[in-house]
Amino acid sequence: MSTTREQPIFSTRAHVFQIDPATKRNWIPASKHALTVSYFYDATRNVYRIISVGGTKAIINSTITPNMTFTKTSQKFGQWADSRANTVYGLGFASEQHLSQFAEKFQEVKEAARLAREKSQDKTELTNPALNITSHQVLPSPIISSNGPGEDKLFRSQSADVEITTEKERLKKMLSEGSVSEVQWEAEFFSLQDNNNKLVAALHEANANVDQWKKQLAAYQEETETLRQRVAELESQGAHDSSSENNKEELSQTLEELELLIKAKDEEIQMLKSQKCSRWEAEGEREETLQKLQARNAELERRLHLAEQTLADTLAEREKIQNEVTKVAEIMDVKIFELSEIRQGLAKLVESN
Repeated sequence: MSTTREQPIFSTRAHVFQIDPATKRNWIPASKHALTVSYFYDATRNVYRIISVGGTKAIINSTITPNMTFTKTSQKFGQWADSRANTVYGLGFASEQHLSQFAEKFQEVKEAARLAREKSQDKTELTNPALNITSHQVLPSPIISSNGPGEDKLFRSQSADVEITTEKERLKKMLSEGSVSEVQWEAEFFSLQDNNNKLVAALHEANANVDQWKKQLAAYQEETETLRQRVAELESQGAHDSSSENNKEELSQTLEELELLIKAKDEEIQMLKSQKCSRWEAEGEREETLQKLQARNAELERRLHLAEQTLADTLAEREKIQNEVTKVAEIMDVKIFELSEIRQGLAKLVESN
């Protein structure tokens, strides 16, 4: 990529996903860690792109067109479809604010691409290749210094700086791990919801089949009872003629066939009942998994709150140290001034003597 031809205009960190090409429903993570995702502007071709590189491989290389749409699917997850790449990209952010910033920038770049296309169609030469955004908006820089311009002149403690840097790195690692786990749990939660819907549909179907078999069983039982009564009546008459014997044998054979049929239906009903029980067990496992996920989310929120509190305490302590150093510097300035006055007085005294 030529740096003079294509320049980044906005960068952020996010976990990158791509839609499964086989199912078109499940997300496939593109990397194990959060990656830098940037908007780039090509001044030569007047084209805007979203690019993310993992190692030596381009994970995202999506050209923004006016008909694209970025959709927020949750508080920290968003997606857009790229018809040229024949895929759907998903991004998991560390906070809702980062997601909102990326979505706003997507809308701005999309509008700029639309204006660029209209100008290209009108064959109008562009004089300003910069992104068409409001004049008061400032493009964020990928690297922002946390130290003010006057802090280099302060007499700070080197050990305190090392401790603050170590604490910042530890907090960044904790926040990164938390965002990865949250995205994975969100994907698992969606998968569990899909499985739950399938189980509910199968359960309704099984219940309908059980009701149908029960109706058929009641009809068979009623018919069997009628035949049994008929057989009892024939036996009570004591008819010994051949025609009666033949009818009795036929009725007995029909009765046996019906009993076998009833037995088969009973076995089918028992099988359906066992399937129903297994589905209820799966439902219980799903509820237990959801409870574990909720507990884990609560634990992460607690750890995040503790980390934020620790960071706030560290910053307060740092500010306190800076104030003390400033006071010491002021006292030293006063002492130096007084010493200068004393030296001038001594010099005058020596001259007078």
